[in-house]
Amino acid sequence: MKKLFVSVILSCFLTSSVALAEPTPSLKVVYPPTNHQTSAEKIFFIGTAPPNGQVLINGKPINRSRSGNFAPSFPLKLGENIFTIRHQNQVLEMKVNRISNQPEIPQGLAFAQGSLTPAFDIARLPGELICFSAVAPPNASVSVKLADQTVALLPQPQQAQLPSNLAALTGQNQPTTQSNAGKYEGCTAVQPLNSYTLLVGNNIISGAVIPDSSQSSVDLGKPEFQLTLNGKTIAQPGNGKVTILSPTQLPVVEVTPEAGVARTGPSTDYSRLTPLPQGTRGTVTGIEGEWLRLDYGGWINSKETRTLPGAIPPRSIIRSVGYRRLPGTTEMVFPLQTPVPMSVEQGEQTLSLTLYNTTAQTDIIRLDDDPLISRLDWQQVAPGQVKYTFNLKKRQQWGYKLRYNGTTLVLALRHAPVIKQSRQKPLSGIKILLDPGHGGKESGAAGPTGYLEKDVNLAVSRLLREELVKRGATVVMTREDDRDVSLPERQAIINRESPAIALSIHYNSLPDNGDAENTQGVGMFWYHPQANNLAVFMHNYLVTKLGRPSYGVFWNNLALTRPAEAPSILLELGFMSNPNEFEWVTNPQEQKKLAKVLADGITEWFRNVK
Repeated sequence: MKKLFVSVILSCFLTSSVALAEPTPSLKVVYPPTNHQTSAEKIFFIGTAPPNGQVLINGKPINRSRSGNFAPSFPLKLGENIFTIRHQNQVLEMKVNRISNQPEIPQGLAFAQGSLTPAFDIARLPGELICFSAVAPPNASVSVKLADQTVALLPQPQQAQLPSNLAALTGQNQPTTQSNAGKYEGCTAVQPLNSYTLLVGNNIISGAVIPDSSQSSVDLGKPEFQLTLNGKTIAQPGNGKVTILSPTQLPVVEVTPEAGVARTGPSTDYSRLTPLPQGTRGTVTGIEGEWLRLDYGGWINSKETRTLPGAIPPRSIIRSVGYRRLPGTTEMVFPLQTPVPMSVEQGEQTLSLTLYNTTAQTDIIRLDDDPLISRLDWQQVAPGQVKYTFNLKKRQQWGYKLRYNGTTLVLALRHAPVIKQSRQKPLSGIKILLDPGHGGKESGAAGPTGYLEKDVNLAVSRLLREELVKRGATVVMTREDDRDVSLPERQAIINRESPAIALSIHYNSLPDNGDAENTQGVGMFWYHPQANNLAVFMHNYLVTKLGRPSYGVFWNNLALTRPAEAPSILLELGFMSNPNEFEWVTNPQEQKKLAKVLADGITEWFRNVK
């Protein structure tokens, strides 16, 4: 997989490349790239040199593969790190700059740059906490003025520092203790009264008018941060203004793309929720920058919505639920008064749909004997929240789609594919989608010689297609040559083709803190529970049949594991960054063997899946 695991901006640059004996240097370093900067505590160097002689990094001999490849790791100190890489009479000098991921505490009378929050315009309901923070010198007095009232910001105690999600890929995902020296925080709230009320500790302070039943939202302006140190005081305006929303005049928005991305919080750092189909309506109860909080709890980017002027908060009743059976699909039909938000949850042998802002008036539901569903249960689990649980006849689920037809929600549940009985063609009647990862400008990871992941992805995908076609499968590829295909385009192909399964073919690499020299093996990634069995089976099959190491099976929120239309998994078939495994990855005979074992495993999975 391309090194998109690395979330920090990396910088290391080649300052000199001296080849004294040959016009074309044979010592090569393909990672880190030029202009490389990282917050990692160590860095690995991926490269190659002729097998004869030693490669020294800062005078230390390093391990190499039989062909001369290498990927040793070295610790980094904060600031500039200089590395001299030598093979015989060739020398490369490289610089890696390690930056701190902690804000720098100012030495004088100043706030740390970019430390004032809120960093964007925010809007909250009356009574909600509004919190402020700043980084300033220790022993300072810090406060915020908002609407003519003052909120003290107090020094914060130590707290646990969580590593990024990427740390799960290196097994280094334990929290560390972080000093909060210089961090000041404080919160206030505005109560739903006819006067503006600040809660500061146990003290209640009243002031400006806030929204009542007849008023629209009130703009409180930008907070003003004040810092006093050694008898001197400075003031600095915050970056975002604060607005208090009127509970009776909340804006209503409608989702505009085919599937709006809903999240647990106001940025792409937060986890995804069930996508909201086009036409879904929700009441905005909070704003943070360009992110909107909808009344059911999910956040969505305002660019994926349009405002409906004058609309009241969407609410619906639901009475009967209908169904219709189509070739290969059972569609459940939920007639509603307005398109409301929803979420989907898959269990071992269930699929549950929860409708928000909805109240049941249900007395009768017709559901005949269905090839997929054994029983439908429903419950009003909370005010405005109705949950439908489909009890399924088989454990394996084959995908679903959600869409609104006007105000009617349609949930399409796919049936199991029909496999034509044939010993010679055991996959007859099965459509399989193969996604050769990356392509075009997106090269993916690079091996020690500079060989690119996008090329081996395509080579193995082509070989796998040949093997699957021999077994009777219909194979669709997202790309058949070296071209750019965006992630949304790949997802759209899966949605359009509705394959029985979708496999995204990749090879792996690691974040900087990883051990590239020793990390190897087969990894599988899944997102929806319907894909878990396929991921585990294929992982175990490849490890056993090929005798390859196991990297593991991961639940991961990746673009090519997210499609719900079919069991979709992403395969990491080896590590481009491992000097020894790279030789297996690029061996043409091993690639053919891998493709055959992959096809055998897919055939075996279809034969045994229940």
